[in-house]
Amino acid sequence: MKKQDDELDKLEEDIRKLKNKYDQFFTGIIKLPPDHERRGVEVYIHELGKLKIRDNTRRFRFNQLLTRFNQFREMWSRKMREREEGPLDFRRRQAAMNEPAPPPPLPPPPPAPSARVTSDKAEPYVRVAHESNGEEVRRLYEQIEREHLKMGKLPTITIDQLGAMVEKQSQAVRSRYHVNSVAFRVETVDGKVKLKAKPLQD
Repeated sequence: MKKQDDELDKLEEDIRKLKNKYDQFFTGIIKLPPDHERRGVEVYIHELGKLKIRDNTRRFRFNQLLTRFNQFREMWSRKMREREEGPLDFRRRQAAMNEPAPPPPLPPPPPAPSARVTSDKAEPYVRVAHESNGEEVRRLYEQIEREHLKMGKLPTITIDQLGAMVEKQSQAVRSRYHVNSVAFRVETVDGKVKLKAKPLQD
């Protein structure tokens, strides 16, 4: 048990150090984001997730650390986008993408028999318009990363592979329903992270 305590102490300390590195990056003290250190923390979380901690107290602490890390990751991703686009443009784009989408022109195919959904709730749909600039794909990839980390895993797909998958499914949906925009949602079913698509009426 002492070993598991040491491992969780190390994870907590690694997350604290990584946060300090990102703070220094966003304030201009260091020039490049700490991608190498972040990858190390993600790999360590993956290794701890495979240990299947049975003690409830330690498992609860691991989940707390995982939740904290996920919150930091979302904050860092948001700040990186604001850094690239400017805070005003970022907020305008977020507001536009969060507007409720109109109903599709045709009903979707009948749903498959309901499967046991292991995620708490599905991620919100992300609207992908024709000739998208790739920002939507990055948002979907962040959601996929988040779902895998909840299970103590790392994604088995790269962002380039996801982009190709989104483009292929988008073309199929646009051709079938004669629409320009398609929405995608990430959800976990029976321990598998899946990508669902639906047509949107422009």
